[in-house]
Amino acid sequence: MPSPAFSNNNPRQHHSKSCLEEKDLGCWLTAAEHESACALVAKKASGILAWSRNRAASMTGEEKNLFLELITVIQVIKCKAAVLWEANKPFSIEEVEVAPPKEHEVRVKIMATGICRSDDHVVTGAMVMPFPIILGHEAAGVVESVGQGVTAVKPGDKVIPLFVPQCGECQNCLNTKGNLCSKTDLGTSLGLMPDGTTRFTCKGKAIYHFLRTSTFTEYTVLHESAVAKIDSAAPLEKVCLIGCGFSTGYGAALQTAKVKPGSTCAVFGLGGVGLSVVMGCMAAGASRIIGVDINKDKFAKAKELGATDCINPRDFQKPIQEVLTEMTGHGVDYSFEAIGHADTMIAALASCNMSTGVCVMAGLLDSEISIDPTLLLTGRTWKGTALGGWKPTECIPKLVSGYLEKKFNSDLLITHTLPFAKVNEGFELLRAGKSIRTVLLF
Repeated sequence: MPSPAFSNNNPRQHHSKSCLEEKDLGCWLTAAEHESACALVAKKASGILAWSRNRAASMTGEEKNLFLELITVIQVIKCKAAVLWEANKPFSIEEVEVAPPKEHEVRVKIMATGICRSDDHVVTGAMVMPFPIILGHEAAGVVESVGQGVTAVKPGDKVIPLFVPQCGECQNCLNTKGNLCSKTDLGTSLGLMPDGTTRFTCKGKAIYHFLRTSTFTEYTVLHESAVAKIDSAAPLEKVCLIGCGFSTGYGAALQTAKVKPGSTCAVFGLGGVGLSVVMGCMAAGASRIIGVDINKDKFAKAKELGATDCINPRDFQKPIQEVLTEMTGHGVDYSFEAIGHADTMIAALASCNMSTGVCVMAGLLDSEISIDPTLLLTGRTWKGTALGGWKPTECIPKLVSGYLEKKFNSDLLITHTLPFAKVNEGFELLRAGKSIRTVLLF
């Protein structure tokens, strides 16, 4: 009879080297105990750091410089990361060095990260970024250490990385109508931290960041404004979706479009973001929610989440915008594009009521787009959304609380859970249309 420790039904898991990077510290821990251990280690490490910095403050000259250099060397963490060395190639699991957090920065141990279509846009070259790079931006983790001046979080806190930061000081952050902080890396393709440097190295080469989050790694470094502290009771392997996919779609309906009760909606693309839009439209009280996708396998899930109709453009001999206009009599009140293709964006805009219709772009565009200006001249409104329009450090914790209070069930979006080492398999599932959201666990 096998030992209870090795039983398939035993809830405890072996976590050798997962936190402390030492060979003989393997132990049997539940997921909750593992998170607690991570928090304790992080707190102890931060205390040593604080003492070291205070000690250095009393030194002068060369002695101080050497001591500070020693502290920096000690703080470097070696861990596993999925590095993309060039476009259209598989990820390579490598040992990388993660530098300590600088002033107003936070180093986070990533516990779970989702695979998003935006990551794949970099792989295919549709989104231009420098290489080599560590992708990933939808995640949740535990603060391992903090740099000088950090006040928003402390070691041991559970956090969600933010690809849309909130500095709270720029004009955009102070404006109540928008959420796109001027300090975001979204759209710049720089791949660097705000100070113009990187915190990752591998095989002697600097590795670029993605959206200043880079979560396909056991440890990452973020600016203090790019982390949201969340409820300590939150299951990180579930709420990681609130870091991008769920928040983007749900907010596109509730925050950006502001869907009204009794309205009609069309959602182009029934992936993680699109299905979150469906959930948002339902929460807003829409009377008709039409899902549009060429993959009929997604229709059952869409209807489970609130879609009233689901249609496949390939089943019709006419443009899908004409089909939607005939179905509704005048076009939908709100349309959402959650795919990122130029042709579907134009179709989504054209499917709106020409006088008052609102179209929201929720998918990252994979090419340039050209439209007939008459579509807008006749009264339609065309809007974009980043992270669903939420003010991140304020709203992401509230969304996590909403999850814990069962106000919505984003768990239904997770179709696959894989160990981090199988990141390439996760992307294959995405490209084959077999997954809605795959979560990688460390």
